[in-house]
Formats: sequence, C-alpha cells, structure tokens
Amino acid sequence: MQQKKRYSQMTPYELHQEISLLNEKAKKAEQMGMINEFAVLERKATMAKAYLLNPTDFSAGEIYQIENDPSASFQIKYLNGVFAWGYRLNNEIKEEALPISMLKKRLN
Repeated sequence: MQQKKRYSQMTPYELHQEISLLNEKAKKAEQMGMINEFAVLERKATMAKAYLLNPTDFSAGEIYQIENDPSASFQIKYLNGVFAWGYRLNNEIKEEALPISMLKKRLN
C-alpha cells in the first residue's frame, strides 16, 4: 500500500482533488449524522486549503476575522509555515495557532 503524501508535498492540483474528496466525505458523514467524522474531515479540508495560500500574504500584527466566526478577531503574533500564532482579541490570555486558511478579511 502506497503511503499518502503530506499536504506540504502535494501540488496545487492534488490539493484541490484532496479538498474535493474531503468535502464529499464530510457531506456524507453529516447526512449520516456522524458529527465527529464530519468535524475531522472539515478540519482536514481546512488544513489542505492552508497549503494553497501564501503565508507571506499574512502579516504579524495584523488583525483578521476568523472564518465561520464573524464575531471573533485574531491578531497574528508570528507565522510558522501555514500556521498563524496569536490571540483572539476577546481572549488575549491564551496564545493559539490557526491555519491561515481560517483567516479572512483584514480588519485594520
């Protein structure tokens, strides 16, 4: 059995194929009421999407809206690969990492 490639090793075409497959599986899982499976597949698709983006398009100190949570803002402290490390503006106590594909619309 062939080992599956890491997202970082996939071409954009392969990533798009993987995202389509994951979205299809997630839809089926949701229809079958498999909520945990749905959440896992959705998170994998989010990670694959991050590898289609250019981390240099995101900047430390900038504020972004978090996808699927329009009331939450996230300020980037630094980037590490396709992860943005920083703080939700309503909870600066806990530093966290989000895939850059979860960050939308610069607010400042």
